[in-house]
Amino acid sequence: MLTSITPLGEWGRGHRYVVTAVAFVLGAVLGGGALGASLGAMGSAVSRWLGMTESERLLALGGSVILGLTLDLTGWNYRLPGPRRQVNERWLDRYRGWAYGVGFGFQLGLGVVTIVTTAMVYVVTVAVFVSPTPLAGLAIGATFGALRGLTVLPGSTVREPSLLYVVSGHLRDWKARVVHLCAACESAIGVLAVLVVLKQG
Repeated sequence: MLTSITPLGEWGRGHRYVVTAVAFVLGAVLGGGALGASLGAMGSAVSRWLGMTESERLLALGGSVILGLTLDLTGWNYRLPGPRRQVNERWLDRYRGWAYGVGFGFQLGLGVVTIVTTAMVYVVTVAVFVSPTPLAGLAIGATFGALRGLTVLPGSTVREPSLLYVVSGHLRDWKARVVHLCAACESAIGVLAVLVVLKQG
């Protein structure tokens, strides 16, 4: 999907790459924000109903981080539950660039409606669920969506067919590195959660 949104591809479809790419990033931010705000609101209500303390919420987050880290580092991230579909590439021929840009980005920002390749996606859903307010969930989700939306940028260099294979190769090479980067992020989140709990204790 990411190698479909390139200057070469957009030119061939009669669209402008910049417009489609910006729409893609905005859609991802909106998708992540919608996920964060909705789960944050539900999580806040559940936390109040259960009388959960901040430490208990952080422990729940820490537990999800440990599980996610284990799954990502042991290779079980490729067996994660979730849909077995990607976005509908037929949209590329049916809609304007800004329309499928927003649509694809929104789905990517939601994280859980396309193939999930890292447990970090589920760690983020737990993070927004245990966030103290819907606004905090919105901020976490929108940041998550923005980071996922920026993955469209590697395709910005593809202006001739030969470069498409080069970029595809680079993306494959980066796949393992991204998993390790996600694992590092999960570790950092886990350490911060533990430090906050210890400080409160």
